Amino acid sequence: MSEETHKKEHDEKHLEKLTVKELRELASEIPHEKAVHEMKKEELIAFIKEARGIKDETPAKKKKHIGKIKMTKPELKAKIHELKALRLQVLESKESEKALRLRHQISQLKKKSRRFAAA
Repeated sequence: MSEETHKKEHDEKHLEKLTVKELRELASEIPHEKAVHEMKKEELIAFIKEARGIKDETPAKKKKHIGKIKMTKPELKAKIHELKALRLQVLESKESEKALRLRHQISQLKKKSRRFAAA
């Protein structure tokens, strides 16, 4: 009997770590009117928690963090042009490490400008 109680506590705490297949097995044991096989993982976890009377402590959806862009698009483009000119000078002086760092900075600024254009 104590093993059963321990198993339930374990399941309640770690539902997020279970696979969809295991969650469907747990959900099929609960009497229901919904089609369990069509549910996604988040829906299955919410269904099982609701059926067992577990309060949801964490939000169901996680928001993707998008970094803030501090410069405007024209400022980004100007900075990219400056860095490109500087990189050409560095390449002529054969400083490969510095050129590599500048190329990385240019790449990062281009990514920011693309994000800015998409927003």
